[in-house]
Amino acid sequence: MNQIIVAAIAALFAFAAQPGLAQPYPNKPVKVLVPFVAGGTSDIVARAVAQKLNDAGYTALVENRPGANGSIAAEALAKSPADGYTIMVGSIGTFAINMSLYKNPKYDVMRDFDAITVAVSTPNVLITPPNFPANNLAEFIAYSKKNPGKISYGSSGSGSSDHLSAELFKQQTGTFGVHIPYRGGAAAQTDIMGGVIEASFQNFGTVVPYIKAGKMKALAVTSKARMPQLPDVPTVIESGLAGFEVTSWQAVAAPKGTPKEIIAKLQADIAKGFRAPDISKRFADQGFEVVVNSPEQAGSFFKQEIERWAKVVKASGASVD
Repeated sequence: MNQIIVAAIAALFAFAAQPGLAQPYPNKPVKVLVPFVAGGTSDIVARAVAQKLNDAGYTALVENRPGANGSIAAEALAKSPADGYTIMVGSIGTFAINMSLYKNPKYDVMRDFDAITVAVSTPNVLITPPNFPANNLAEFIAYSKKNPGKISYGSSGSGSSDHLSAELFKQQTGTFGVHIPYRGGAAAQTDIMGGVIEASFQNFGTVVPYIKAGKMKALAVTSKARMPQLPDVPTVIESGLAGFEVTSWQAVAAPKGTPKEIIAKLQADIAKGFRAPDISKRFADQGFEVVVNSPEQAGSFFKQEIERWAKVVKASGASVD
């Protein structure tokens, strides 16, 4: 009898010691990679993701790894273990545009990542310093044509949605400006407010407070309709450029091969957190639409956006070696 009891206890301890059984996910900190500097859209969304994961019982830590329009962080994610302890919040540039912008990208979104969710979306807005000598889009275009090459367009990086918004704008208006890529939207916004650069198509959600405070001027938004947060700012379309619509988005992904149950848990916890009144209202007030779709929907969306932006990149001639 004693031998039977001893054997049963030994078997129980062996069962409990099996990986994944004794300590269910998550049992250690989850790293949330951000491809850009602190203060930009990806960083804002990533910190909201980390906050809500922490509220759900995780220990989530944000790590900014800026550079190469998100490629540095994306490559790091692709090389990380597929165990749910490294995820990334990235932009439309990171998840879609880079695939055609770079001749030989060091990562492949569809091959290397498992989509968790598209978190939020927001249009872009054409901003200038407060003292810029144009108060609407028509005046801006006229000034650009009278001063070819004088205007410098700042962006959060080559091939970002704000960069390609400027390229599309130049194509449709016949204007010319010098592109100044930054390592994130926050740096470009700082130089707009300081008058270092003349214009930028920045993510609407990140610049609303500065526009309302009079630290920068908004000339037009790239959405179909005016944004309720700034109802006096017209759209690019109603300002005369038919069909000009650009929406930027932020999504969350994990390394390819991450267990489906972990992907499902992360998506459910992020979705629950982003639908909570504090976060949803905060994003809405700033001009973000909360999306938080399913992993399957997000994966299909990645594929569609990669194909869509490949055409835009080709038409613009944008390229990064």
